[in-house]
Amino acid sequence: MPQVSAADLKAWISADRELAILDAREEGEFGHGHLFWAVPCPLSKKELRARALLPRKATRVVCVDGGEGYAEKLAEYLTGLGYGDVHVLQGGTPAWKVAGYVVFTGVHVPSKAFGEWVEHHYGTESVDPPELQAMVDSGLDMVILDSRPMDEFEKMTIPGAVNVPGGELAYRIGDIAPSPDTTIVVNCAGRTRSIMGAESLRRAGLTNRIVALRNGTMGWELAGFKCETGQTRSYAPGTPASAALALERATAFGAENGVKPISRAAAEAMLDEDAHSTYALDVRAAGEYAAGHIPGFRHAPGGQLVQATDQWVAVRGARVILADDDTVRARMSGAWLRQMGGWEVYVVTDALAGPLATGPWKPEIPEVPRMPVVAPHDLNGATVVDLARSVDFRSGHIPGSIWAVRGRVPSVSGPVVVTAPDPILAHLAAAEIPGAKVLEGGVAAWRKAGLPMEADRQIPPDEACVDWYLRPYDRNSGVEAAMHEYLSWEIDLVHEVARDGDARFGAW
Repeated sequence: MPQVSAADLKAWISADRELAILDAREEGEFGHGHLFWAVPCPLSKKELRARALLPRKATRVVCVDGGEGYAEKLAEYLTGLGYGDVHVLQGGTPAWKVAGYVVFTGVHVPSKAFGEWVEHHYGTESVDPPELQAMVDSGLDMVILDSRPMDEFEKMTIPGAVNVPGGELAYRIGDIAPSPDTTIVVNCAGRTRSIMGAESLRRAGLTNRIVALRNGTMGWELAGFKCETGQTRSYAPGTPASAALALERATAFGAENGVKPISRAAAEAMLDEDAHSTYALDVRAAGEYAAGHIPGFRHAPGGQLVQATDQWVAVRGARVILADDDTVRARMSGAWLRQMGGWEVYVVTDALAGPLATGPWKPEIPEVPRMPVVAPHDLNGATVVDLARSVDFRSGHIPGSIWAVRGRVPSVSGPVVVTAPDPILAHLAAAEIPGAKVLEGGVAAWRKAGLPMEADRQIPPDEACVDWYLRPYDRNSGVEAAMHEYLSWEIDLVHEVARDGDARFGAW
């Protein structure tokens, strides 16, 4: 497999050519040290991610790891799929560091660093928790909007906050806060989505006082205040009454940043071309996407697309086509993508005019084996191997099951039954274990059958969670210290990015 030196890869990153850097380690391992523009593509999930991350076979790809040999295996897999310009970083991330280049910890680093840049560049106003509490106590005309997905909102949120994910803010704010006298506070768990949400509203041209809650729910708890849990307050569904105003605002922001409107026919023609890597993403809420979307478009809710771009887009220099129903959410997300990575961004103006696909997005994986299945009531003493995220396994699993990462399943005696949140992953893993079967319907079917579950926050222990980069509140100990460390890390990102030199935020 062709090798590339750290110095040559550094030059490639700055060159005007498509490039993807895929890290073959598990996401927890990746989070402990990686290249700035590296994108996680763990060996355990390569079939689920590789084709979506690399839409064009001729793109130059560099596989990296921590020196364990995983990169070579990922490169071999990609070559077997027909990718023709695949390389391995010689010596992996350790060699990158030895060469004097910056190694970043954490996940979604480009997006989070971009959030810090946005705050510095635009002067986003923020308030600390005691100041917010004083505003609430004073009876001020205000709204607190939590810009995270609902599952995160339910776990913890600021008292009184309403869930409005970041991609929905500019679209729905006219209905939520119609008066320019209403103060708008945007929060998340830490910093990025608070900043991006607040600044999205400012860039959209609202004249209200708009502030981010400094350090989000982490900062709130560190200041001695308590979060609410189990809340489901959200925006009113459907098209907002103020949609026309939202479109006017989003159109201006998108045009200012070079977002290009195109027809659906033109978008579909682009996807048929092979001269460029092209990502097709629908930025609406999950229910809207499932109800009907352009065939071939993947779901990427706008706020999360900006917050965690590396989940969907891996190729530097690629084209990104965004779709929704009336272009508001697509234009807002696209404008930020332009400033973050300089991608060529298009917005489909008539996305719903034509045949639509329904249901969730599913990756195309023709090589998936079909393994024997076993019903929940028929385990008959088999050992259940659960490939769920480690943090999800802690929350609930089949009694006696063991947690594992595909490819690293410990040796067990007797029959084995594999379960995973994605049945594709379960079948892939079972094919690699002699005699293994797949639990039909997975843990969801087990629950539906009324069978017992158990939970244990200590299993697996923190140090074993190689698949997931533990957030401070995922940890079993040292949570407060981890919060302080995380917030300091995030604030310092803007300086580390400047030292690294490979990001050109705002220079599209």
